[in-house]
Amino acid sequence: MTKTINRRRALNLGAAAGAAAAFPPLIAPLAYGNTLEKTSLKFGFIKLTDMAPIAIAKEKGFFAQYGITDVEIEAQANWKVLLDGVIDGVLDGAHMLSGQPIGANIGFGRQADLITPFSMDLNGNGITVSNEIWERMKPNIPKDADGKPIHPISAEALKPVVMEDLAAGKDFPMGMVFPVSTHNYELRYWLAAGGLHPGYYTSADPAGQTDADVKLSVTPPPQMPATLASGTINGYCVGEPWNQQAVFQGIGVPVITDYQIWNDNPEKVFGFTREWTETNPNTTNAVIKALILAGQWLDAEDENGVLINRPEAVQILAQSNYVGAPAEVIANSMTGFFEYEKGDKRDQSEFNIFFRKFATFPFYSDCIWYLTQMRRWGQIPTPRPDGFYDAIARKVYQPTLYLQAAEELVAEGLVKEADIPFGSDGYRAPTNKFLDGVTYDGRKPNDYLNSLTIGLKGESV
Repeated sequence: MTKTINRRRALNLGAAAGAAAAFPPLIAPLAYGNTLEKTSLKFGFIKLTDMAPIAIAKEKGFFAQYGITDVEIEAQANWKVLLDGVIDGVLDGAHMLSGQPIGANIGFGRQADLITPFSMDLNGNGITVSNEIWERMKPNIPKDADGKPIHPISAEALKPVVMEDLAAGKDFPMGMVFPVSTHNYELRYWLAAGGLHPGYYTSADPAGQTDADVKLSVTPPPQMPATLASGTINGYCVGEPWNQQAVFQGIGVPVITDYQIWNDNPEKVFGFTREWTETNPNTTNAVIKALILAGQWLDAEDENGVLINRPEAVQILAQSNYVGAPAEVIANSMTGFFEYEKGDKRDQSEFNIFFRKFATFPFYSDCIWYLTQMRRWGQIPTPRPDGFYDAIARKVYQPTLYLQAAEELVAEGLVKEADIPFGSDGYRAPTNKFLDGVTYDGRKPNDYLNSLTIGLKGESV
């Protein structure tokens, strides 16, 4: 367990009634008090600790509290299988990569009308390299007075290693979990900020390796450590517990967390098809309410700022039907620490955020950041005006549904009004809390793209 810093709310808060007016609903408002259309649901997830709100909503009775009496939560083999399950109706909804409903709506990969009314968490990922690569990087890494590496570690320390391999005629492969995953974009961001090109997606190159110094490929999260150990890849970006697992197995060293790449970056979402939410509006409302309460439970603190429920959450997630990794591995990040080299355990109190800082609210600006990265690396192949980004965000992200559920929770006395961004216009304030100090303003996506050194610009073809 760890103490967390005193946190101040960053947005101006208004009345709940004002919030509803700020977001013209794309889905019909829910009929309060009506019975649920479905009480037996099946949800999918990938074995990562950030699926925690779903597991907690079931295990702590939050789904049952709102009439969902039978919830099956099933691990999926990979992100494609999960996506297909939601689109095809095999799953009612799922723990999703933020880029999956976005990619489906813009036609990158399988096209479908998916939405999200709930963001599952902030932060939660890391980048790990093999022991061999770490030893080759170490001479390039600044050290403190005790001889320990100074974090965060820039990809500038990796660049000479990559260049040496390329000069010897060897590729430099690294893994990420899916083409539209946060992990793909975070790994690309880290590499590019350090002067390494991660490659472009083109019509002739769906693998996204055109012009790449570092060749990225897809590996399912639980398979990352084994793939690293086999020598197939030199490193990877993945969510927990698979970075810490590499440390425990003695096969790799995490070099940076995504909090250090972008402080409080949005991670997973809970996704549905639009048709499902329109057919089951009251059930949708109940699911959102249960997930909000689960996130709040996960982030509950005592008077000293200690996250009091995380130890119990670790034991739940360690079960084989959920994440299925050893509890001590899961606990490393879930209770506020992160281990880099074996024995080098450092405070990472902000590594997993499930409710604080409006973590569960589906901000349009979060969606737009993903769209900018899709454009930056060629998944959106042609220039688009700023209005395109805003329109897609309003189609995919559904804050109206979230606020309707949250307003009920406030009325029930279960959530504090100050913990919900009533009155927000859906955009976070501009931020420069990135590794390279570049400012991101979701209202000006093309200006943001033009400010990045490596990658397609807003007007590039």
